[in-house]
Amino acid sequence: MTTFKEIRGKLIRTLDTDPTPAANYEGEIWYNKTIGVLKGAVSLGGVWASGGNLGTARFGLAGTGIQTAALGFGGYIGPQTDLTEEYDGSTWTAGGNLNTTRYGLGGAGTQTAGLGFGGVNPVLASTEEYNGTSWTSVNSMITARYNLAGCGTQTAGLGFGGYDTAVTNATEEYDGTSWVAGGNLGTSRYNLAGCGIQTEALAFGGYTTANTAATEEYNGTSWTSGNNMNTARRHLAGAGTQTAGLGFGGSIPPDSAATEEYDGTSWTAGGNLGTARNDLAGAGTQTAGLAFGGTAATEEYTNPTLETQTLTTS
Repeated sequence: MTTFKEIRGKLIRTLDTDPTPAANYEGEIWYNKTIGVLKGAVSLGGVWASGGNLGTARFGLAGTGIQTAALGFGGYIGPQTDLTEEYDGSTWTAGGNLNTTRYGLGGAGTQTAGLGFGGVNPVLASTEEYNGTSWTSVNSMITARYNLAGCGTQTAGLGFGGYDTAVTNATEEYDGTSWVAGGNLGTSRYNLAGCGIQTEALAFGGYTTANTAATEEYNGTSWTSGNNMNTARRHLAGAGTQTAGLGFGGSIPPDSAATEEYDGTSWTAGGNLGTARNDLAGAGTQTAGLAFGGTAATEEYTNPTLETQTLTTS
């Protein structure tokens, strides 16, 4: 009979008490000699938990940063808005206003070095940089557009897709001063999501003449097709990297709460948002994501979530 050591290369540990579940314990098995049972750390998958609400409910905003230091800016509250808010992991506070009110814009960077570009007021090419206090207008994009996606940093940003006078596949790269043309998306689309960096980006979902589940990966020069999302949708949000991406929310219709995780090859289902919504923004990573807007609600994603369970033969 094959032993556990032959399978895993090590013996099952004997412990007096259960260890606290942590990422490095996933899949671990131990014998709790105090109570005489075999136990293990089992992943429950990612879960969303409520965070602090935005000060101003809105949709069509952009987001960037990490779960504990995020930035949300622009959006639509009746007219379009120039409002900026900063998140510290629990509460949103007002930041410096954009110079140009807009919604449907792209975003990149961090809370203290943000980048906002494109959007509607009417259709815009204007770009602004945030220093943690105020926004400064810089060189415009080559092509005005809205409902595009963005990722990267303030000095190495990426904007792709969107709608100008028609749905577009155009990609532009920002070097901290100017925008230059990059390789076109394989699938023209708008209301898509993106994540990653300028040389390793991910584009997914959106709308062509119908919702799409298409995924594409950018290498700094050209886009190549990846495996489709499980659910085609538009007006979704994204976070993470090219090899550890997170896509959530959107409209099918109806509004979606679905979350999917990308591992660089394929998408798998994660835990649903607590509030189904579209036209929201995202920030953070696959293991520490942030969803906000579409409503005033903010949600925080944690993955993996581990639980200690008693192991049986059933």
